[in-house]
Amino acid sequence: MVANRWFVAIFTPHDQNQVALRGYVTKVLGLDQVRLDGLRVLFRGDLNLPIDPVSGSFLDDSRLQKVVPSLRKLEGSSVVIMAHQSRPGRSDFTDLSQHSKRLSEILDRPVDFVDDICGPRAVKAIHSIRPGGILVLNNIRMHPDEINLKGEIASQEESDIVRLLWPHFDLYVNDAFGAAHRSSPSLTGFTRKLPSVAGSLMSTEIEALSIALEDPPRPYVALLGGAKADDSLRVASNLLERSLVDRVAFLGVVGNFMLLADGHDIGRGNSDFAINQSQPNAEAALDMARSILSKFRDRVVLPKDLAIEVNGSREHISLGDLPTDFPIYDVGLGTLENLRPIIMGAACVLWNGPASYFEKEDFAHGTMEVLNLCLETPAMTIIGGGHTSALVEARGVADQVTHNSSGGGATLTMLSGGDMPVIRSLLESNGASRAALSERGLLR
Repeated sequence: MVANRWFVAIFTPHDQNQVALRGYVTKVLGLDQVRLDGLRVLFRGDLNLPIDPVSGSFLDDSRLQKVVPSLRKLEGSSVVIMAHQSRPGRSDFTDLSQHSKRLSEILDRPVDFVDDICGPRAVKAIHSIRPGGILVLNNIRMHPDEINLKGEIASQEESDIVRLLWPHFDLYVNDAFGAAHRSSPSLTGFTRKLPSVAGSLMSTEIEALSIALEDPPRPYVALLGGAKADDSLRVASNLLERSLVDRVAFLGVVGNFMLLADGHDIGRGNSDFAINQSQPNAEAALDMARSILSKFRDRVVLPKDLAIEVNGSREHISLGDLPTDFPIYDVGLGTLENLRPIIMGAACVLWNGPASYFEKEDFAHGTMEVLNLCLETPAMTIIGGGHTSALVEARGVADQVTHNSSGGGATLTMLSGGDMPVIRSLLESNGASRAALSERGLLR
């Protein structure tokens, strides 16, 4: 095993002061930079799956599929997986026994499960795993420390999860990008105790989203839709204020919200719905929307026309037909025609959030047409997580875009310039991790 105590000794507060998080640089250590064979590895993954409330079966196992590249690289290591499923009080808050069985089927190799997290049974099982073996610990959120300790890393290091587990490992690998905007003992508490690296998924996400945040090919176009205007506006503000983006098109409920901020009366029901989706931050979001329109109107693209539902049928209206008492569920044909040359002429396209209520067949057109444009354009295409990424996966076209992000809230937080505690902790441990691994001859 790595001399872990020496690793702790060389990690000083000075290291933290050297970390610049202005840009999410791609200097986090990755699996490809470490000689992994024979190591005992603590692997934090994101295995949080949607579960059918009636049958208890998994509705989608894509998050299990996404950790496979990392686990393939770790085939010469003894791997112990930490992960969570939902949270206490919810119907899908379960143990991880079925996750381990499904992961075994996907990998076509044994995957063991222990009904313990950091107690004697877990430690015994950890030491029974040989190189090539995989062990899944129980749902990490079944330990109260994982729920309650969200603050400084120093306090997380004192949790039972970290204190009882770290001495048994050579390396900590974090591949849970979907939770990278959160802080807890399993996510950020090990990086000052063990040499720490990003998994393959984490590395890919950091690299792709850093392009969108730091040096995107130009012209760069952002398509921001969905229901929550406050999230999309933070992304837009970050990109516009830093002069990174050339055009920002607002679609979906976010587009309706921007029309409202621009002085259009979209109707009481539509206004209330758009505002409620951004509560409790709706007033701040309206202020941000007005500021964006005031400062960057030449770079903002708003809907030109809309589609409403009237007695169960789709009808098109122009902005001159507003206000309307009927729900606005899609953008109109004029809006899509306006977007086509913008998207086709771009060198980089970021898309986050549906353009319409696409679950309703009559109103899927806007979202599907934006998807088609993203597939047709010669530009680099980055799909920004959440419902948009799920749609790309469901349509079987993930291999036709440059990057389809696995994150939801994590992707939005990163794109908006918010704090990413997991990435920050990996960056902060970079120097100490390199030194410890180099001392063992494990750094490639």
